[in-house]
Amino acid sequence: MIASVSKICKILNCFTSNEPVLGNSEIATKLKMNPSTIHHLVRTLCEEGMLIQDEQRKYRLGWKLLEWGNQVMFQQEIYSGAIPFVEELVRKFNGTVHIGMFDRGDVVFILKISSKDSIQISTHVGSRKPAYCTSTGKVLLSFNPSFVEHAVKNGLLPRAPNTITCMKRFQEELQEIRRQGYSISDNENEHGLYGIAAPIRSYTGRTVAALNIVGPISYMQGRDRQVIIRSVMNTAQMISKEFGYLDI
Repeated sequence: MIASVSKICKILNCFTSNEPVLGNSEIATKLKMNPSTIHHLVRTLCEEGMLIQDEQRKYRLGWKLLEWGNQVMFQQEIYSGAIPFVEELVRKFNGTVHIGMFDRGDVVFILKISSKDSIQISTHVGSRKPAYCTSTGKVLLSFNPSFVEHAVKNGLLPRAPNTITCMKRFQEELQEIRRQGYSISDNENEHGLYGIAAPIRSYTGRTVAALNIVGPISYMQGRDRQVIIRSVMNTAQMISKEFGYLDI
């Protein structure tokens, strides 16, 4: 399996700006591989959208790679464009702030900034948490209902004292999040932690990411919780505007 992945990467690397279109035999010659082996791999790449075969039965890079590239660029834009707003939120509340995106049932954190005075949170850029029990995840699920089935396919497993494990109650929670425009994770994913999250929207209005602030329950509930909620929502809205979203 690893050898096949390596061969696929080598095939894709054959396509350059100088040689955007290649035939099966040309790829085989370049890689000094059996044309029959190349044929089977190239056929699979076409089926997955990573290559396209033209009328001359030659190949070029497919739209799937462009789609992936756009996703990477969008994540990078979120990362660079959001930092000033996130830093201000961290400074104001001395907490830990994340931006997360949905991937295969989980939230993947693409940004994390913490105050030097905040408690340690067991996350890092690239780390994953179940979407169904995190504040960021519940926002993403609430505004993207098609994600829910994948997120709960293994059930609503308890991870902390307040994890919602009843599907009916979980669906009601998602409806409430859509209505109010933010979500809360109160001792649901990790013992003792409280998170508040709001949606980040693209220019199309689609919720593509979520911003949250996390801290110990005593701290987050000890302050004026509504002030934090409004600040998180306003920050998420400002980041959304950076990417062309207009709240009309």
